Amino acid sequence: MSTSPTAEDFLARLDEHRSDEELRKYQRYFRFDADHQDPDDHFIGVRMGTVFALAKEFRAMEPEEIEKLMDSPVHEARAGAMSIMEKKARDRKATPEEIGVLAALYLRRHDRVNDWDLVDLAAHHVVGRHLRDRPRDVLYALARSEDPWERRTAIVATAHFIAHGDLDDAFALSGILVEDGHELVQKAVGWMLRAAGEVDRARLLAFLDEHAARAPRPLLRAAIERLPSETRAHYRSLRP
Repeated sequence: MSTSPTAEDFLARLDEHRSDEELRKYQRYFRFDADHQDPDDHFIGVRMGTVFALAKEFRAMEPEEIEKLMDSPVHEARAGAMSIMEKKARDRKATPEEIGVLAALYLRRHDRVNDWDLVDLAAHHVVGRHLRDRPRDVLYALARSEDPWERRTAIVATAHFIAHGDLDDAFALSGILVEDGHELVQKAVGWMLRAAGEVDRARLLAFLDEHAARAPRPLLRAAIERLPSETRAHYRSLRP
C-alpha cells in the first residue's frame, strides 16, 4: 500500500477477500438476486468484519480518496468508506474542522449513502458529532426528504446527541417521522426513541401517549421494547 492510501489500494485489497459463500449470505440478508445484480450497485461477497478491518488499516485515507471509494458500485467499498469516515471522526485527535469536512462529504454525497447499513455506519459519529454544538436545521430538511436513507440519517444522527443527554431533536424528529411509510425508517425512529427513553422515560411515555395510536408497528415495537410488559401492552392496545 502506498504511503497515502488510495481508493484504488482499498479496492484491490477488498477484491482479495471476495467469497461466493459471503455473497450468498448477503443475498439472503439484503434480499437480492446474486445472479442479476445491478452492475452500478452490487455486492461482491466480502465479510463486513473484513471490510472494517481494512477500514482501520486505511483510516489515514484523505477525503478526496474516500469520495472515490464512495463512487464505487461495490457495496462493500462504500461500507468501507463509511467505516473509514466513522473511525476518523471518532479519533480523539480529530479536530472540529476535520470532522466538518467528513460530515460535509457525507451530506453532499448522500446519493452514495444508499442503504440502511451505510447510514448506520457514519450518521451517528460523523454527522451527529459534527452537529453536536451547531445548528441542526439540516436534519429537519433530511427528515422531510423523499429519500428514505436521508430520513434515516436525520434520526440516526441524533444518537450522538442522546449519548450526551440532549433529547430535544430526537423527539422532535421522531414526531416528524412517526408515520413514515418505510419500515427501515420506522425501525430507526423506534430505536432512537428507545435510547432516549433510557435517558428520560417520562418523556418517552409522554411521546407515546401522543403518538402511539398512529405509529407503525415496527416503530412502536422498537420504542417500547424495554418498557415493562404491562406498559407495552397498554401502548399496543392504543393502535386501531
